[in-house]
Amino acid sequence: MSPSLSMLLRRSAYAIFGALSVTTLTYCSSINLFPVSKDQELGAQFDKEIRANPAEYPILNNTEARRYVQAMINTLKQAPGVKYDNSFPYRVEIINDDKTVNAFCTPGGYIYVYTGLIKMLENEAALAGVLGHEIAHAERRHSTSRMTKALGVQTMLDMVSGQTSNTNINFAANAIGGMGLLMNSRSDEAEADSDSFQYLRETNRWYPGGIMYFFDKVKGRGGSALEELFSTHPLPQSRLDDTIERLKQNNVPPPTEQNLRSREYAEFKRKL
Repeated sequence: MSPSLSMLLRRSAYAIFGALSVTTLTYCSSINLFPVSKDQELGAQFDKEIRANPAEYPILNNTEARRYVQAMINTLKQAPGVKYDNSFPYRVEIINDDKTVNAFCTPGGYIYVYTGLIKMLENEAALAGVLGHEIAHAERRHSTSRMTKALGVQTMLDMVSGQTSNTNINFAANAIGGMGLLMNSRSDEAEADSDSFQYLRETNRWYPGGIMYFFDKVKGRGGSALEELFSTHPLPQSRLDDTIERLKQNNVPPPTEQNLRSREYAEFKRKL
């Protein structure tokens, strides 16, 4: 974790918990004591550090390709289920790395998609499913929720009472900082899959089961190209099964070229 992000997390802890009363700290598995502004602050910091590190995150210099993916995100964020569309930028950048099959979203809605993932997929609906999934992580505020849980109730109480040492705060910040903040649990992934399905249904542009084409591509595969993906996005068979079940429960008809948009997507890939 870079010193700047570590310092940001520590300041976040002091600012949030120092202002809380003990009565607000009743434990709940879904509690998130950080305000939305903290997601915005962390996301902007991640974005700054990613842009400052082109060796690890080489951003693709292709305005047309970025515009294509951004237009998809602009459609997805119009879904009624997306409530932070006026608070989070939901801005995309494409990372020019064909060897990495991954996408991620920081707190506050900064989205990054690797060319390795884009080129692996065969239709727009599949990419829309992945993008919706990443938007859902920001909407659910999964990162700051995990920060709350990682700090723990006792640490929160100690912060309020002023008994927490700098060492304890530094340890907590280091434990959840850096890119590790983006590592998702299986429950996080299940929520994001479900929300993505709903976003695609609500926008009515893509086949809502599009993400299953992504699952089919990576299921059972390994190797260095997928190491980054599996480190941040656990992929049990149940995620594919759950998508198929959602399609059945919602009586979704079979996909068509109109909602898969494979021809448009093939043309887009040729321009990368």
